[in-house]
Amino acid sequence: MKLPVNVSVLRKLVQVTAFVFLVFGGLFGSYYYLADKLSGALPALSCAYDYQSSDYCTLITFQHQLAHRVGPGLTGDIDLMSGLMPFAVTFGTFVLLFVVLNKAFCGWICPLGTFQELLNMLGRKLGLRQTEGLSRNTVQRLRPVKWLLLLLLVFGFPLLTGLGWLDHDLRDPYCKICPSRILTTLATGNGGELTLDQASPVTLVLSLAADFLFGLMIALALTLRQPFCRICPMLALHAVFRKIGLLRLVKQATPRCDRCGLCARACPMDIGEIHTEMEKRDVTFDDCTLCGRCVEFCPDREVLQLRYLGLPLFSSSPEYFKRRKRAQLHWDRNTLLHRPDGPAAGRAGAK
Repeated sequence: MKLPVNVSVLRKLVQVTAFVFLVFGGLFGSYYYLADKLSGALPALSCAYDYQSSDYCTLITFQHQLAHRVGPGLTGDIDLMSGLMPFAVTFGTFVLLFVVLNKAFCGWICPLGTFQELLNMLGRKLGLRQTEGLSRNTVQRLRPVKWLLLLLLVFGFPLLTGLGWLDHDLRDPYCKICPSRILTTLATGNGGELTLDQASPVTLVLSLAADFLFGLMIALALTLRQPFCRICPMLALHAVFRKIGLLRLVKQATPRCDRCGLCARACPMDIGEIHTEMEKRDVTFDDCTLCGRCVEFCPDREVLQLRYLGLPLFSSSPEYFKRRKRAQLHWDRNTLLHRPDGPAAGRAGAK
């Protein structure tokens, strides 16, 4: 059967292309990791520990600059302006790229997000029973975690290390536990980041946490959509600036929205507010990755839209919804290991 062309298929093509470029792009130029290049890193989520990457994650840049530039600048060990300027440049490049892409970076480009989606597709094809959505209470309890990781591990501990208040091994604590560090290095044939760092008790605990998180993410992703994305500090960082991005998710609610809820069931991040919000037009919520699945599975015309600079890029419609639902039914029926009671198509499973 001819592969149906829809937004989800287009997004997968973009994701796979971005994964190859970000993880292996260094093969096409001299981008190998050097510590003194961190201040010039652009905000792409390709891990600096990956020697073949084409660019570096802005989170490691923030941590290193806080520990080695901003902190010493505040204590007077180096000139304050020379400490603040690299951080300001990195922050500025992040904001500029964010204005262009908004949170679509998470839903369309991030290699770690792509890996989790591919794992979930594999789980569905193997006929594994899926957790089609977390309860509202569970979602609410998980949401603060990404903010804690951002404030403590990305900004707090590195700055305190630079001020001389914490052990030097905490200069980049988030990178020490980030699953992307293990994923991207493994993708290039380097298994060194899986080993336990026994240089100190701090590094040992962090490397144990890293291996545990990576394994847990793989196990959960086979049956749950986007498990690590729900607590990722990059998503929290994006949420801070979501109002200035040019790409938005917009809703024009109708009375039918009260009775439907297909948009919320299609959302891989279990954002129930997409369904319940009846007043606000901008529904680019904190956890939204602008993947567009809610728009795909909305059966009413122009109730949900992805808009860029106020112009509609993709709008919900009854015609598209019918085609998309048929494509989903076909996708869900075909599993590698046939199981009669496989994933229910009505839940808008991953594709």
